[in-house]
Amino acid sequence: MRELTFRGVVLGGFITLLFTAANVYLGLKVGLTFATSIPAAVISMALLRIAGNSNILENNIVQTIASAAGTLAAIIFVLPGLVMIGWWQGFPYWITAAVCAIGGTLGVMFSVPLRRALVTGSDLPYPEGVAAAEVLRVGFGSADGAAENAKGLRMIVLGSLTSAGFALLAAMKVAAAEVATTFRVGAGASGASTSLSMALIGVGHLVGLSVGIAMAVGMLVTWAGLVPILTAMHGASGDITALVDDTFRNDVRFIGAGTIGVAALWSLFRILGPIIRGIRGAMATADARKSGQALELTERDLPISIVGGTILALLLPIAGLLWVFAADTAIADGIAPVILGTLVYVLVIGVVIASVCGYMAGLIGASNSPVSGVGILAVLGAALLLVLVYGRGGTVEQTQALIAYAIFTTGIVFSIATISNDNLQDLKTGQLVGATPWKQQVALVIGVIFGSLVIPPVLDLLNAAFGYSGAPNAGPNALAAPQAALISALARGVLGDSLNWGLIGFGAVLGAVSIIVDETLGRFGKMRLPPLCVGMGIYLPMALTLLIPIGAVLGHFYDRSVKTHRDPEFARRMGVLAATGLIVGESLFGVAFAGIVASAGGDAPLAVVGDSFRTPGIAIGLVLFIGAVGALYRAARKAVSEG
Repeated sequence: MRELTFRGVVLGGFITLLFTAANVYLGLKVGLTFATSIPAAVISMALLRIAGNSNILENNIVQTIASAAGTLAAIIFVLPGLVMIGWWQGFPYWITAAVCAIGGTLGVMFSVPLRRALVTGSDLPYPEGVAAAEVLRVGFGSADGAAENAKGLRMIVLGSLTSAGFALLAAMKVAAAEVATTFRVGAGASGASTSLSMALIGVGHLVGLSVGIAMAVGMLVTWAGLVPILTAMHGASGDITALVDDTFRNDVRFIGAGTIGVAALWSLFRILGPIIRGIRGAMATADARKSGQALELTERDLPISIVGGTILALLLPIAGLLWVFAADTAIADGIAPVILGTLVYVLVIGVVIASVCGYMAGLIGASNSPVSGVGILAVLGAALLLVLVYGRGGTVEQTQALIAYAIFTTGIVFSIATISNDNLQDLKTGQLVGATPWKQQVALVIGVIFGSLVIPPVLDLLNAAFGYSGAPNAGPNALAAPQAALISALARGVLGDSLNWGLIGFGAVLGAVSIIVDETLGRFGKMRLPPLCVGMGIYLPMALTLLIPIGAVLGHFYDRSVKTHRDPEFARRMGVLAATGLIVGESLFGVAFAGIVASAGGDAPLAVVGDSFRTPGIAIGLVLFIGAVGALYRAARKAVSEG
């Protein structure tokens, strides 16, 4: 059967454009991204079926390309930090694209030898890879499969139109985009807020009840505990709105950073043993299979000579990027040994994180993997290496250059991490549908290239329109970019000794408590409370977290309501695809709106009413929001009942 085809590559590139842009916007807004494999497979099957003469392997290549590119969008967890610290004013296209492309390609190469160890030679569940394979099998298994696939595409389109339509009304100021208030709590003060963002409902549905509840716990810790206590300590007088905002930004977020840091380290530490055992056992099995006979088609990876040669060859452009980045800065003199040490660091840490991220994806899925923990470890490692070389106490210019260099190095490493976190999931899908591994691995590299070309202009567009929270040019609607803010703050702290370590230490204690609670719940077989998600609930503004638990609850009850359907998996997928549509529609509108803002100037170019319409806008927004979400879930149920 045809597999790696020209039209498949073109279609994969088209879907890449949509999902990568959507993931960039969503990640910068709320710090989460969504898995693109299943919606990409649904769209691919629908379009290639129209074109005719398609097969399951060709569609698998399309979803592989789109999945790799969509996952690479997670680089936005690092690179905006360079804008936040004022080092970059925008995103130089070719440098940004090269960081994504080189790091992503290294991620593919590092994970090639792991396929036998962690895919064919292990019993890891790979939830998203198995689900994508099931979607492909159903779509090509029967006429019913074609009908189900058409319904799935309609659900994505309907969800997209619903969320984009509401976002348009919010941009016109006819419906409120956010509802917020502050109030006194004893001697202190607190607040409550929510974005009327349908994308957040979709995120909640996809991440599930456990993650949603964990984020709700973190949110309650912040707004029912930390903010009232800290504002009381500061003295809740005068403008309490400004006091609450300043307290959250300057105090609570560092506590959240400590919680996230400890939770991320724990998430990585607890899987090191299984990783080592899994790789050892699988490698022993692979050695036992070596007998010199020709390999089956489904066992042919890229030759190890190409893999090793590509890894070594890519070290040269990495060195060039680092040289260009450091040129004409306060650390330019004597930078050659530092670049050499950085190359060794990237090479060694790349092998480690490819194994760690691949195992995490196989265990709990790419969407739920704490890959941001890898970014935290990577920036700490890069910053500590620079401290060993340069020490502390240099000039302001030198310190700033070192912080920027550490973030830039982390960007390369993080590209490796994000792709390694996705690759093996796609290769599991390929294994289940009978794909040729080396063709999928080539498709992964193609996806990386596509994503690398798309990401820089989207980052630049969003920066020009909104800015990033904490950056010099940040506007009133600045995107939070929480992971980038955290990573840049950690680089500042290690190299500039400017962090409030007391607040971070207290957050670390909260993280340890969250770990104990989560492990205790796990021992008793209860629903888990992922510590990393508790930390995100503390770190993110309530406006970005409140709807995620609500979306998780809606998704939970939707899944329960369709359990009795003759095909509950199909019914569940309709909900997943509707939720995906909510994310894609709003996110793509956000990117388009950013282009309008950047070209027109001002932050409300589509407004048709003034500030006096704010109160009616809140009422209209709440009614339309609740009604539209309810109508979408009813549409999903109707599509299921007709199935």
